[in-house]
Amino acid sequence: MDIGLDPGSRIGIWAPNRTEWTITQFATAKAGLILVNINPAYRLAELEYALNKVGCTALVTAAAFKTSDYLGMIRDLAPELDTATPGELQAVRLPDLRHVIQVGGGDVPGTWAFEDILVHGKAAGQAAVEALAPSLQFDDPINIQFTSGTTGSPKGATLTHHNILNNGFFVGRAQALGEDDRICIPVPLYHCFGMVMGNLASVTHGAAMVYPGEGFDPLATLEAVAAEKCTALYGVPTMFIAQLQHPDFANFDLSSLRTGIMAGSPCPVEVMKQVIDNMHMDDVTIAYGMTETSPVSTQTSVDDQVERRVSTIGRIQPHLEVKIIDGDRRIVAPGVTGELCTRGYSVMRGYWDEADRTAEAIDAGKWMHTGDLATMDGAGYFNIVGRIKDMVIRGGENLYLREIEEFLYRHPKIADVQIFGIPDERYGEELCAWIKLAEGEAALADEITGFCEGQVAHQKVPRYIRFVDEFPMTVTGKIQIFVMRDQMIEELGLKAAKTA
Repeated sequence: MDIGLDPGSRIGIWAPNRTEWTITQFATAKAGLILVNINPAYRLAELEYALNKVGCTALVTAAAFKTSDYLGMIRDLAPELDTATPGELQAVRLPDLRHVIQVGGGDVPGTWAFEDILVHGKAAGQAAVEALAPSLQFDDPINIQFTSGTTGSPKGATLTHHNILNNGFFVGRAQALGEDDRICIPVPLYHCFGMVMGNLASVTHGAAMVYPGEGFDPLATLEAVAAEKCTALYGVPTMFIAQLQHPDFANFDLSSLRTGIMAGSPCPVEVMKQVIDNMHMDDVTIAYGMTETSPVSTQTSVDDQVERRVSTIGRIQPHLEVKIIDGDRRIVAPGVTGELCTRGYSVMRGYWDEADRTAEAIDAGKWMHTGDLATMDGAGYFNIVGRIKDMVIRGGENLYLREIEEFLYRHPKIADVQIFGIPDERYGEELCAWIKLAEGEAALADEITGFCEGQVAHQKVPRYIRFVDEFPMTVTGKIQIFVMRDQMIEELGLKAAKTA
């Protein structure tokens, strides 16, 4: 406020997990600013697009992280920074940006140091914040998160106080969080998993936030849980697998763990069972949602039976609605697969300055169309069976990839598996499996196909099998299926089936 940022101004944050990230999250909310989360993995073109798309007036940035020279990239986009007075940047390629606030970079020309902003805040005083508060409203936009979607440029999902604060509260309630809990948060703060399910679940229930490092590292996470006696642990399935498979796993005392969340991508049943058995997380929950719904729509709870918690994504969160529809947008019967749609307080305001794309996602009835294929049983528990875009149609038959992956997880040598479709001239699509074996194991493709034969229908047996050491992933730990698919198409010299 003291450097001239007014309510409604957009302020970007481009940094890994650190305390300054969290301070900025709460400071922007109190000042009525819209926090714009920028992926720490972004490079020049992506950063330029994000800042200009929403008109960021200010940017809080780390100096560097791993191989990313953030300040160097900003200088590439805005060489005018070197001769600018802090707060008065005039850059040709970033016309809206005035303030660059850097963390940990020392004395950098044209920028504010984060510590300088803290001094300005003290000068403005608490009275200024209190005077502003009555003018801020619960449904004001407060956060923009970019989602890549399946095609086109990233969209800025615009979220309100009402969206994310309530969602954080109900996520915490499903875990029965309280003041004695300590949540280990290795997931990125720039994503809803970190800043909503982590930070806001914590503060709304009085729990502590523990960040094991700037980015995910399985060893650092195990060390943090043991040293800080964490009672809850968050992660996507690949993070839990990396910890369970770590050679030093058995050396850590994880007995303080009670609950936590596995989310972000489909959670394998076998991995959930290992988390309960080997990490003491008897009350672990599964959460499902998307950025556009703040993010969680369904979640298991500590009160659910174990079998429900390991094999479903739970029931609808309080004050929300879910329906499952067919291709004609008609509700299907329990047990029938269709698209999951969500309605309620959690649905975003829309994509920033993109009315057409907003209308494609949120229909006239205010339902958010997720693009996920799901089923609901008679007791109201949901399961995700795949993505509409990823469902493989082989010879006219719909194959749900999650079902096949779950079966392969039963193989004792398989630590992780991803199945996707690749073009086939005869059947239209064929199945391909990328498999990570457990530590010290070896296997041949014939062994995997033999495991499937007689157990699943022949069309569900992957035609192509590759053993890999790792999957291509985003910074949030989501598997990049398109990278794997493109690699296989090139490797095998495939081309799509001819269509009319």
